Amino acid sequence: MTADLLLRGGRILDVFSGHFFQGDLACSSGKILGFGADEAEHVVDLDGAFVVPGLIDAHVHLESSRLSPREFARAVLPRGTTAVVADPHEIANVLGRAGIHWMIEATRALPLRVFFMAPSCVPASPWETPGAVLGPEEIRTLLGWERVIGLGEVMNFPGVLAQDSDLLEKIAAALGKPIDGHAPGLRGPDLWAYVRAGPRTDHECTTLEEAQEKLRAGMHLLIREGTTARNLATLIPLLTPNSAPFVHFCTDDRDPETLLSEGHMDDILRKAMALGVPPEVAIAAATMHAARAYNLVGLGALAPGYLADFLVLSDLSTFRVEQVYVSGKLVAEGGKCIVELPSPPSLPSSVAHIDVETLSFRIPAEEGLARVIRVIPNEVVTEEALLRPRIEGNEVVADLERDILKIAVVERHKGTGHVGLGLVQGFGLKAGALASTVAHDSHHLIVVGTDDEDMKAAVAELVRLGGGQVAVGDGKVLAALPLPIAGLMSDQPLFKVHRLSQELRQAARSLGSTLPDPFMSLSFLALPVIPALRVTDLGLVDVRRFTIVSLFTGGNDGEK
Repeated sequence: MTADLLLRGGRILDVFSGHFFQGDLACSSGKILGFGADEAEHVVDLDGAFVVPGLIDAHVHLESSRLSPREFARAVLPRGTTAVVADPHEIANVLGRAGIHWMIEATRALPLRVFFMAPSCVPASPWETPGAVLGPEEIRTLLGWERVIGLGEVMNFPGVLAQDSDLLEKIAAALGKPIDGHAPGLRGPDLWAYVRAGPRTDHECTTLEEAQEKLRAGMHLLIREGTTARNLATLIPLLTPNSAPFVHFCTDDRDPETLLSEGHMDDILRKAMALGVPPEVAIAAATMHAARAYNLVGLGALAPGYLADFLVLSDLSTFRVEQVYVSGKLVAEGGKCIVELPSPPSLPSSVAHIDVETLSFRIPAEEGLARVIRVIPNEVVTEEALLRPRIEGNEVVADLERDILKIAVVERHKGTGHVGLGLVQGFGLKAGALASTVAHDSHHLIVVGTDDEDMKAAVAELVRLGGGQVAVGDGKVLAALPLPIAGLMSDQPLFKVHRLSQELRQAARSLGSTLPDPFMSLSFLALPVIPALRVTDLGLVDVRRFTIVSLFTGGNDGEK
C-alpha cells in the first residue's frame, strides 16, 4: 500500500471497541487506507499524540451564528468540528427554497461538511405572517437535493397530535430518512403518538426525567449546549456506555462570542468529560453514533474505507485540538484555518420597507390583569405572569421598577403593516431599546424598550441597515451589527462580527440589561412553538393552547 499521508506513532481511538491503541494511520485519496503503509508521500510523526474522528454537530442553525457559512467554518473547523447537520429553516422562513439553495451553494466548496435537513415548519405556526411557505410538494422536492438528508425539526407537535394533514404528508415524504423532533415537555401518551408519527430525535429536553422518558420511547437524544439554552449539566447523566449510540451533542445556536471564547463541539466534550463521562464514550457519541443516527455513511470512525476526517490532540482531558484534517488534508492548525475559504454568493437584503412614521406601539388599557412574558435566563422556554401593568393616561407604559417593558414584532417580509404588541419581564432595561431582525422563526423585526420613541428609533435604524441588531438610547444608536444577508447573517469577517457583537452586549448592559445574551433571548420571544407565551406580528400566542390570546385577561381569548 502506498499512502498519501501516514501519521506515525499516534494513540488512535477505536470507536467500535471504545479503546485507544498505539499505531499508525494511513490515508489515500481522502479516505483511510488502514493502520500502516509500505510507502507514504508525506509522513507526520505524532510522538504519542491522540487521534480521534472529526466531531459532528448533530443539529445547528448556521444562520443563528449571524456569520456567513464561510465565517462559521472559520470559527468551528479549528475547534475540531468537521461536519454539521444544519437545519436552514431560519433563511427558509425568510426566502423559502431560494434561501435553502443559497445555503447549499454557499457551503459547497467549504472543507466543513454541511448536511441539510428539509425544513418541516415553514412557517412554524399559523400564528404569524410567513415570509415563505414550504408545503408537502416542496418538501418532496427538497429531499431530492444534494446534501439534504432528512426532515428538519417538527416543531409543530400540536399539529402532529391533531393529525394536521399537510404536516403528516411532509413526514410521510421523509419516512426512511432521519426526521428531527422538537417537542419540549412532551410526555406520556402524547409523546408516544408523536414518536409513532415519525420524529426520532429531540434536542429540547430540559430535565433528566423528560430525557429518560424520550429515550425509553426510542428517540435519539441530542444534548444541547448553545449560547442561551444550556442543558448539558442537567442531562449528562443520560450519557453512559450503554446509551451512547442514542445520545449525541448539538449546539443548536451559538453566537460568535461563545464560539471564540468557549468553542464549539470541543467545548461540549470538555464539559462532558469534566462531569465524569469517559473520553471514549463522549467522543463516540459526538462522532460515530451521531453519524449513524443521520445515516452519514463513511463518517465518524477511523477505519479502512472511512473518510479521512480526524483530529490530532495534544491533551485528551482538555481536548486541545492541534490539527484538523478533512479528506486527509490539513485544514486547521494551532487554532486557525490554514486553507482558503471561498466567499459565499451574493444575496440581496430581504428587509421590506416599514413606514416608521406611522408605526405605533400604543397599548390601550383594558380590564383585568396583563399576560406578561417572563424571560428565564439561559433558557428558551418562557413563563406567563399575570400582572397589573402600569397605566398612564389610559395607556400601558413601561414599569421600570418591576422590569415590565413593551415588546413588539413588526412584519418585515410583505409590508402588511402588522404589529404584534406585548409585555415582557426579565430584560432589566432602565432606558432605551433593543431591536433585531433575527426573530425565530419567521424573523420579523422584534423590538423591546422602555419608551415608544426609542423603540421607533431602533426600528428606523434596522430599516436603514437592511437588517441587523441595534441598541438605542435617548434616540441615538449606541451600537449596531448590520446583517444584510436575509436580515440574518453578516457579510463581514468573523472577528469583526465578534467585535460588533461585543459592542452590542456592552451597549445593552449600559442600558441596564441583566441577561447574559439579551439579543439571543430576544430572538426567541417570537417563536410560537416553545412554551409558554410568545409574541408574533399577529399578537400574543399561548403556546400551551396553541392560540392567540388577548393581552388582558378581561378580553376574549382567540379574538383579535
